[in-house]
Amino acid sequence: MARLNAQNVEQATAIIKRYPRSRSALIPLLHLAQEQDGWVTPEAMEHVAELLDLTPAEVLGTCSFYEMFKREPVGKYVVNVCTNISCQLLGGEELLAHCENALGIKAGSTTPDGLVTLDEVECIAACTEAPALQVNYRYFHKVSETAAEELLRDLRAGLLENEIPPHGTTTRVRQSIPVDRWAGKGADGLRQEVR
Repeated sequence: MARLNAQNVEQATAIIKRYPRSRSALIPLLHLAQEQDGWVTPEAMEHVAELLDLTPAEVLGTCSFYEMFKREPVGKYVVNVCTNISCQLLGGEELLAHCENALGIKAGSTTPDGLVTLDEVECIAACTEAPALQVNYRYFHKVSETAAEELLRDLRAGLLENEIPPHGTTTRVRQSIPVDRWAGKGADGLRQEVR
């Protein structure tokens, strides 16, 4: 289990400096931890708590609240199939069953090779495009069973690596904000106290 590595501690420090209150960096640091390991390890949560001067319980509370943060290992690709009302009415449950059959696993589990985790999820905010699914939070709309099978086959064959990065990767380009634009900074670039 990993704490943040040296490079990510440096990145975390830069992220924290952008905020007038360090605790505001909690979600970005959880994303950083998940990008490092594909999930947020208990050790990473403790490390984030230390960096932000929070209790481990505060970090766990935030991490466990958001579905996007995984607190146990997942596959390289996390496939979220929506079965909420719009998707359900247009075949979401059948789509999920088809994906389970194609992968040989039930929702909530990972293929034996560790490549794909399949999850049944509530609304993914694509109701007009139902049935919908996501792979590592990249949307696929109006997905037929045939299209889902092709997508899963392409994922397993490595044909989508340029389009869909491994789970935990939020972006391929790291944001860079000039110091004079950080929250809580005066025109001179020095931190101003925020009350």
